[in-house]
Amino acid sequence: MRLLLVEDEEDLIQAMARGLRQEGYAVDLALDGLRGWELLATNAYDLLLLDLNLPDLDGLELCQRVRASYPQVLVLVLTARSTPRHRVLGLDQGADDYLVKPFHWEELLARMRALFRRDLRGRQSVLCLGDLSLDPATRLAWKGSCPLELTRKEFGILEYLLRHPTEVVTQETLLEHVWDRNADPLTTTVRVHINSLRRKLEKAGAGESGIETVVGSGYRIGSALRKEQGT
Repeated sequence: MRLLLVEDEEDLIQAMARGLRQEGYAVDLALDGLRGWELLATNAYDLLLLDLNLPDLDGLELCQRVRASYPQVLVLVLTARSTPRHRVLGLDQGADDYLVKPFHWEELLARMRALFRRDLRGRQSVLCLGDLSLDPATRLAWKGSCPLELTRKEFGILEYLLRHPTEVVTQETLLEHVWDRNADPLTTTVRVHINSLRRKLEKAGAGESGIETVVGSGYRIGSALRKEQGT
């Protein structure tokens, strides 16, 4: 999952970013509303964590813009504006949930998980391909009856590939969706994680991982299965 955190308190935004990255999320940061809007226009995000008291562009206006232009993005408002009127206003502007500062870290994570679960109801909840299954809500994966012990990045890569079966997915695309905007496009980290993921899949299934390297283009999962099924 890739998140955008828009918050004008430097210490808070950096602390939150560290915590969210430790939880396995890819996180981009913006210290004002206009920068947040620019990032939303150039990157695909699953969730926006949004403060309301922002310079340059108020959080409520940014929320309204996001809901009009990027309706697929979940919005969780984080603010010190705690009156019922402010909460109602934020929700009416398109926020999916509202958390008042100061908040407990575990509650923030729980609300995020709840939003992702709710969002998955409109999509396939468990991703399946052959004998491979992955549940984004519980962050569990199996090959056959064997559970897979995956790192957060490996899980993110596998989830993205399973959401785009038989498609060639470039390294740049994986960096964009599994890492954050600070990832080095020349890094070998994607290849390293792909190789590790392959080994775990092969060990669990005593056979091929199903992840194919398309030379000069990227990676693909599911094409061999599709050929076997004659589709």
